[in-house]
Amino acid sequence: MIWISLALAFTAALIEGRWSLAFVATATFVLTLLPMVLIHWAGIRMPVSFTVGIVLFIYATIFLGEAFDFYNRYWWWDIALHGGSALGFGMLGFLFIFMLFEGDRYAAPAWALALIACTVAVTIGVLWEIFEFLMDSYAGTNMQKSGLPDTMGDLIVDLAGGAFGGLVGYFYLLDRDLGGLSGGIRQFIADNARLFRRRR
Repeated sequence: MIWISLALAFTAALIEGRWSLAFVATATFVLTLLPMVLIHWAGIRMPVSFTVGIVLFIYATIFLGEAFDFYNRYWWWDIALHGGSALGFGMLGFLFIFMLFEGDRYAAPAWALALIACTVAVTIGVLWEIFEFLMDSYAGTNMQKSGLPDTMGDLIVDLAGGAFGGLVGYFYLLDRDLGGLSGGIRQFIADNARLFRRRR
């Protein structure tokens, strides 16, 4: 449905001569395909829920956020996207750390793995804010909107989302579920068991 909407928007943009919208629709389409290409290249099996989440995030960020100005039309749009991405990065951070521990859930306390997962998400958020600052300073964009308040608000949301992502991993290690999200981690590990197997 997302790809159909992008195709319709691209066609309408060409008919109406709205070249910027045609470009954004094309860029969004390419970027939604990129994660699947990279996953296939890396030989990773991704749960459908993870793939759908990535595609929806790209669509909401670039196409709806930029082409249809959702960032300015809805005050909560940026907050929702930052929180959702931080949650996702927290879960991916947990999976990465758990992979480094070769799937040994007793290699470190569950809270420590959750904390490390949270720091991964927050670090990615910090790097993004640095990118926004550099773009505003040297490329003349307005990614930070209100400046320091926008940056600090984004980082607070990143911390909350990253902490929740780490908490999902924590519950997984305790063999408990957290709103179905721990099931996604469980599915990813089952589908990619070779990445979490102790090497001899």
